[in-house]
Amino acid sequence: MQNGQSTRQVRLAGTALGRTRHVCAFFSSKSEEYRVLLPFMKEGFDNGDRAFHIVKDEHRPEHRRQLQQAGIAVDDAERSGQLEIQRWEDAYLRDGHFDQNRMLALIEEVLQTGTARGYPLTRLVANMEWALEDRPGVGDIVEYETRLNFVLPKYDDAVC
Repeated sequence: MQNGQSTRQVRLAGTALGRTRHVCAFFSSKSEEYRVLLPFMKEGFDNGDRAFHIVKDEHRPEHRRQLQQAGIAVDDAERSGQLEIQRWEDAYLRDGHFDQNRMLALIEEVLQTGTARGYPLTRLVANMEWALEDRPGVGDIVEYETRLNFVLPKYDDAVC
């Protein structure tokens, strides 16, 4: 527990996650994605965790609507810094391509920032549908996920 966070229980899809909280999930529809992830997100808000979400720009209005329907005060959470919703282009695809080194650095920065701001945990939810497209750097995605598995054990935060 390098960042000094608690080891309290974090649940996803009705299951308590173990010490390593990196989950890769595949969904057949947006409704399935929200059915599985919204309780995880809501639990985080209820526990005072920080939320960092990465979504396709066109999906941001629907993402915010889904959070609001789940009982999350989106505007208040964004104003306070508890919630940050970033576009793919501001995270995975800066400068129009995927750079795994830059993304790994961003993930560490996000997790460290949550701790520095006093949040018990950060729950990072990243939609990666862009990896199905012909994007520069997409061939590095497997190596990135492997390298991410060496970074995340330093933190108690949950990354989906």
